[in-house]
Amino acid sequence: MGALRLPALTSIFTSSSSVRSSPAIFPLKRRLRLPLRRPFSAQSTTEKVVAPELGDGKGKVVDKEKDRVITPRSQDFNAWYLDVIANAELADYGPVRGTMVIRPYGYAIWEAIQEYMNVKFKETGHSNMYFPQFIPYSFIEKEASHVEGFSPELALVTVGGGKELEEKLVVRPTSETIVNHMFTQWIHSYRDLPLMINQWANVTRWEMRTKPFIRTLEFLWQEGHTAHATAEEAEEEAMQMIDVYTKFAYEQAAIPVIAGRKSRVETFAGASTTYTIEAMMGDRKALQAGTSHNLGQNFSRAFGTQFTDENGQRQHVWQTSWAISTRFVGGIIMTHGDDAGLLLPPRLAPVQVVIVPIWKKDNEKAGVLTASSSVKETLQAAGIKVKIDDSDQRTPGWKFNYYEMKGVPLRIEIGPRDVSSGTLVISRRDVPGKQGKVFGISMESSTLVAYVKDKLNEVQSSLLERATTFRDSNIVDVSSYDELKEAIAQGKWARGPWSAGDEEESKVKEETGATIRCFPFEQPEGPKKCLMTGNSADEVAIFAKSY
Repeated sequence: MGALRLPALTSIFTSSSSVRSSPAIFPLKRRLRLPLRRPFSAQSTTEKVVAPELGDGKGKVVDKEKDRVITPRSQDFNAWYLDVIANAELADYGPVRGTMVIRPYGYAIWEAIQEYMNVKFKETGHSNMYFPQFIPYSFIEKEASHVEGFSPELALVTVGGGKELEEKLVVRPTSETIVNHMFTQWIHSYRDLPLMINQWANVTRWEMRTKPFIRTLEFLWQEGHTAHATAEEAEEEAMQMIDVYTKFAYEQAAIPVIAGRKSRVETFAGASTTYTIEAMMGDRKALQAGTSHNLGQNFSRAFGTQFTDENGQRQHVWQTSWAISTRFVGGIIMTHGDDAGLLLPPRLAPVQVVIVPIWKKDNEKAGVLTASSSVKETLQAAGIKVKIDDSDQRTPGWKFNYYEMKGVPLRIEIGPRDVSSGTLVISRRDVPGKQGKVFGISMESSTLVAYVKDKLNEVQSSLLERATTFRDSNIVDVSSYDELKEAIAQGKWARGPWSAGDEEESKVKEETGATIRCFPFEQPEGPKKCLMTGNSADEVAIFAKSY
């Protein structure tokens, strides 16, 4: 068999529509130029690409063996996104179309998400466990809307051990069915309720159009599943978990999401109600960043999941499920990144501070490295994630660009003069150039720790404020369908009163490419008229193109 030739990342992970982008934060002359970090082992080593000439917008040929350029966001948002993932070493693609290998730096971001969420899940009474990856196909068929919703995305196993299986197996797309199968065996009485569990797992959905982190055939997530004695308890649980996700997005990821209820058309297959958090990416597309579903009794009736209540009567349980996935990593990239590369919120950054020692003469090296190690120990003792890059194979300038591209929030520079004066230099990743650099910060432990923590908090707050301003400036209030179409054509989100039906909602999608992202929990007061029909409306909805 001949060698397998794989297409480039831009063709293997494709977006479904043209991409609009916001203006680049840095001017073109700031484009990052680093030695090639090839994301594809099977690519030709002599491949050449056409890239704009720095500063004047003309095209030139760049030998990728010698140089790699991060495409400006304003020029091609999708290419910029793929460049950042490759150069920041977040992920690579797998040998199967649409799959990805999450590299250590990318996985470290996911681990930070896990660490936060695990604490919150346990605080709210949930326990971690694990369910099998293979699910009998008959389980999927038991809930009608569930099988209809997931059939196009299912991966099936028909042969095992060299023999055709008596019943084909589904590779887990989500676990509501197998969870109910087990809940039916574990729940007998009201004393067994509520039953609240979570699992960290991988799922497989055979997507036709994929994009790394955002939409892949296999991805990582957590999925919570709970069973309750009453409808009220299930609704309270579903709302509680969407609140957990909302708080995480704001406080940890610095992403200002809009929380709300999905329309009937967009509700999860098998759920009574779906709640969501919607985030605006840097190209103004919406990203569904997390969901919480009130399943009602849909699955418990399909599987016969019942309990004996306090009056001795048999009742079906009321259930919820809720999840976030590695899609959130993509959301962080597309919300905060700029033309220099990745830009990470400090609370999720694998490295919060990088120390770059600087020396020219051999007799300067020992003193600089000793001071750098002392600073590292001081910061580590204070709970700050810090790294020293004391390698002498690269220049300090190369390291500055490299760690900017990796999105490290703060950089400390220590040279011979700093050692003599007992001070150092600190640069903020979110404020480019001299404006973000401060000289003469004391190395004295208490002063340094307080300063670094303060600056990390400032970066965290600055990212949230910047993202919030960008989001709010790109949401347009509309009162008619023509205004909605105009807003979507401009690449913005449209917010307007809505009481029309599924048919009208489908018309909006067909004619504009936008969908109802949610009915926000926060609603304006006063009478409203549906933008489509002119009838009375109780709520406004948000429309946007999405990933």
